Amino acid sequence: MTPLGPHPCDRAASGDAVDCGDVARRWTLVAAIVGSGMAFVDGTIVNVALPAIQKALDATTADAQWVMEAYALLLSALLLVGGVLGDRFGRRRVFMIGTAVFTLASLVCAGAPDIAALIGGRAIQGFGAALLVPGSLALISSAFPKERRGAAIGTWSAFSGITAAAGPVLGGYLVEHVSWHWAFLINLPLGVALVAICWWRVPESRGGLASGQLDASGAVLATLGLAGVVFALIEGPQRGWSAPSVAGSVCVGVAALVAFILVERRTTTPMLPLHLFRNRDFSAANALTLLLYAALGGSLFFVPLNLIQVQGYGATGAGASLLPLIAIMFALSRWTGQLVDRVGARLPLMVGPLVAAAGFVLYALPGVGASYWTTFFPASCVLGLGMSIVVAPLTTTVMNALDPSLAGTASGVNNAISRTAGLLAIAVFGVMLTEVFNATLDVRLATLRLDSDTMHDIVAQRAKLAGIQVANADARRVIGESFIAGFRAVMLFSAGLSVLSALVAALGLSGRQATRASVNGDLQR
Repeated sequence: MTPLGPHPCDRAASGDAVDCGDVARRWTLVAAIVGSGMAFVDGTIVNVALPAIQKALDATTADAQWVMEAYALLLSALLLVGGVLGDRFGRRRVFMIGTAVFTLASLVCAGAPDIAALIGGRAIQGFGAALLVPGSLALISSAFPKERRGAAIGTWSAFSGITAAAGPVLGGYLVEHVSWHWAFLINLPLGVALVAICWWRVPESRGGLASGQLDASGAVLATLGLAGVVFALIEGPQRGWSAPSVAGSVCVGVAALVAFILVERRTTTPMLPLHLFRNRDFSAANALTLLLYAALGGSLFFVPLNLIQVQGYGATGAGASLLPLIAIMFALSRWTGQLVDRVGARLPLMVGPLVAAAGFVLYALPGVGASYWTTFFPASCVLGLGMSIVVAPLTTTVMNALDPSLAGTASGVNNAISRTAGLLAIAVFGVMLTEVFNATLDVRLATLRLDSDTMHDIVAQRAKLAGIQVANADARRVIGESFIAGFRAVMLFSAGLSVLSALVAALGLSGRQATRASVNGDLQR
């Protein structure tokens, strides 16, 4: 994209808001809401669309994981870099470039003829999102003066909650009644409108020189390291853990991550400032983030697969199944923010994960065919309550642990950690579910007298897990029960991670955190 022309409100300064009128500020807020919403909803829509994609493209469960992981990998590894690029070259400019890349990649995904092309398109989407996502709040912060910034961010957060609730239902409806291709095509009109809004109405802004230095080595090593580890975890169950490609990817991934730590310790402008973790509260809060958001992101990836492929829900119903969780988080976010002011952050960060753990345990209870209202509904409500208690205190702790001048860096690091947690958890939980599924399926198939054709179909499609297509009713039953066994293992492990995160809060936080009523919970982790 060619350099963008000047805007009447542009100012290449950091810190204070750019000098622009209310019209420009309103359009900036609209752009931030649309941009962050587009990137966030895409993940939720695609998650609901995965069973349809798996069936249409004859994909394995590992392929379905890659559809999510390719996007999450680039976003997680380059998120901090995207923020630095915005500071250095202009936040509006980088935001627009990210929007254009994301939109064009959505078109590639919609027209993908096979699963490999779809995965490639998703990786490009992730790169675009890494440029787009950090710019949302940066544009608001640069356009609104301090006395009006809190209200603007509150509006952005409120619309984020609405987007979070509507996305899965809209995506499910499009997948069920039109086509899975619309999970990606819906981004095209939004992307075009967003670029137009930014071009005509959004003021440009930049950060200071020090914050604009690019840690290219760190970005490359982080991407290579995460890619190597994730590849091994996803492909290991199918290719074999001793396969050269799997063993080699482990070695490359671990070596790259070690090199990343060494580079970040020595460079003057690291993308991940390791010295920040010397602060006890900051370290504990990010450790809690890693554990709890691994549990949340990793486990909820498999919920739509269970509901659609095993329980027989439609895509719309599967998308709507998580509405209680999102609605409760949205409704209680202000209350939990006030709770922090009364009791501090430590107690809620101990109680919230324990409530969330109870929610994961409830998800582990249902078998095949039970009523939603007595199984998944209470599980979603309890998990939503637990996460509601956590979000605002966690954000408050992260932001208050460091000097206010490092607030942007603290937020970016915590956001990157939460996304990396989900990235790794989907891969790890996939291994767990696959191993339990295979072991359970072998035992239960041995009790059936199936004809050779049915057994051949099961063996040929085994990598699809619950997506295996067979005509025999008994075979379908044991396939569903085997998936449920793996799903229960994932949910119980998630409960364990949640309990562990509560222990981190109890033992790691100092209990002296200052409170801040104006901190808004970020529902877009």
